[in-house]
Amino acid sequence: MTDATTGPGGDEELDPTRPRFTDKRRIDPETGAVRESSGTAPAGAPASADALELETAQAVAAEHLADLQRLQAEYVNYRKRVERDRLVARDQTVVAMIEALLGVLDDVELARQHGELAEGPFAAIAEKLEVALGRFGWERYGAAGEPFDPTVHEALMHAHSDEVSEPTVVQVLQPGHKVGERIVRAARVAVAEPGEG
Repeated sequence: MTDATTGPGGDEELDPTRPRFTDKRRIDPETGAVRESSGTAPAGAPASADALELETAQAVAAEHLADLQRLQAEYVNYRKRVERDRLVARDQTVVAMIEALLGVLDDVELARQHGELAEGPFAAIAEKLEVALGRFGWERYGAAGEPFDPTVHEALMHAHSDEVSEPTVVQVLQPGHKVGERIVRAARVAVAEPGEG
């Protein structure tokens, strides 16, 4: 005894309450031949619902992928901008600190020129201060005998001399200070130019 009844022609008569199965395989499992799809529309006819759903899903996926790539590019640019801004803020802070210490650094240099930093605790403190500032890119510059460069030197005195062939620093009145390539204060110097005549 079976649950299904057979109709004329030996086919099972479908009970409307029983589940229905539709075989959508493109390859016939018994013969291995490719089946003709009953849902395939002729050329020029509108695509099936499954094909439309697939195209819609692919379009949505492509749109989401484009959005994700755009957001990722924006995030990378944001990180670069934040890093650049952080470095600029750091440099500005170091420059502000050096500007605040210019008087102290000038006094240290004057003491060194007068021989007061040959030995003793003050010499050790001055050296530690300069080493610490050097870690942040600070550098003192300006020396007698170097060519005069108006971008890094400020000429406070001017003279002529037969001993030079180009404008030359003959005396450093106050050394210059820079952080990296940024000039905090130009070196204040006396300049000699080649003699007249």
